[in-house]
Amino acid sequence: MLNQLKKELDSLADQEKAQNYQRFFKMEKGEYGEGDIFIGVTVPVQRKMAKKYSNLSIPKIQELIKSKIHEHRLIALFILIDKYKKANEHEKENIFNLYLENTKHINNWDLVDSSAHYIIGDFLFEKDKKVLYELANSKNLWEKRIAIISTFHFIKKEEFEDALAISEILLEDKHDLIHKAVGWMLREIRNRDLETQEKFLKFHYKKMPRTMLRYAIEKFEEEKRKSYLTGKI
Repeated sequence: MLNQLKKELDSLADQEKAQNYQRFFKMEKGEYGEGDIFIGVTVPVQRKMAKKYSNLSIPKIQELIKSKIHEHRLIALFILIDKYKKANEHEKENIFNLYLENTKHINNWDLVDSSAHYIIGDFLFEKDKKVLYELANSKNLWEKRIAIISTFHFIKKEEFEDALAISEILLEDKHDLIHKAVGWMLREIRNRDLETQEKFLKFHYKKMPRTMLRYAIEKFEEEKRKSYLTGKI
């Protein structure tokens, strides 16, 4: 079944799209996606492929997630999410562990953002969150992004403590992709509890990276947004 999936995906490859994706996902030397490979298949098509091959076994999914081809890894994650949603608690734990064992292959922002909160966040919701703090303190860009994006599940359940704590850990991170992710999660908190978000912002906004702050206050009215950006709150 795995070989059939790969052959079908190859038949849908589009070189022009692949080149565009490689530019968009920063694949050049020294960029965050260096060494990744796209074949040029759109995400909606990948989602359809994941549904078609949803019965792919866990060992085959693990093989697919280790592929050098970006679309293979994203489809593997889509299938894994589907399996997770249908799984019992023991099976969910196995999928959770499989995800953590393969973080080095979940190595671009779309891969993280499409999966972390559905698997890692969901599994840890009522459990010890220690692993998230270990990921947040990792030297690996993608593990840090997994840590903060996983808290999106908690935020949707209106539990903000871990999202704020991990945001605080990542305040001084140097990478733009972490700034954007933290800002996004702070904005999601604002969508549910403005008071909680503003309490955090008023304490930290002066030392927050500009991109992080801009993402966090994106939905504020213009005058208030300017006050944060000029440090006049």
